[in-house]
Amino acid sequence: MMKNLPVVNQESSVAGQTTPKPLQLSALWDWKQITFKKFRGGFFLVLGYLLSPLCWWNDLLFNLPIAYGFGYVCSLFDPKLLLPCSIVGYWLSNIVGILLMQFGAMDVLPNQSQERNLKKELLTGLVSSTIYTLVILALVQLKILDAPISLLGN
Repeated sequence: MMKNLPVVNQESSVAGQTTPKPLQLSALWDWKQITFKKFRGGFFLVLGYLLSPLCWWNDLLFNLPIAYGFGYVCSLFDPKLLLPCSIVGYWLSNIVGILLMQFGAMDVLPNQSQERNLKKELLTGLVSSTIYTLVILALVQLKILDAPISLLGN
């Protein structure tokens, strides 16, 4: 009675080609990983942009509250640390923004090398954010940009 039943093959047919099920599952898994990587990269890219010095309107909404919070936590140990630690917090938030943009771009942009040089990326973020901070401080000192007197310590 069972002799006449056909043997069912665990392969699917697409345009006359057969693809084994494990390869289909592997392709689906690869697609999910690539999609997740692109989504993660896009999220880091946007978040990094919002924290970076490239976004001109971000300071009021993101960087200054982060900097003040960092300064406030430091001022709990010594009240004189509020201003210096706020400056350091602002600087760090910009560095984190640049690094997040770099990490996000590596995931989003095609044909990026898979090897990441964390030291080089950190150094690039540190140097660019330091230059940006020095330019802003110079513009304030030259009175090209206005800053509240309490911020300058006068």
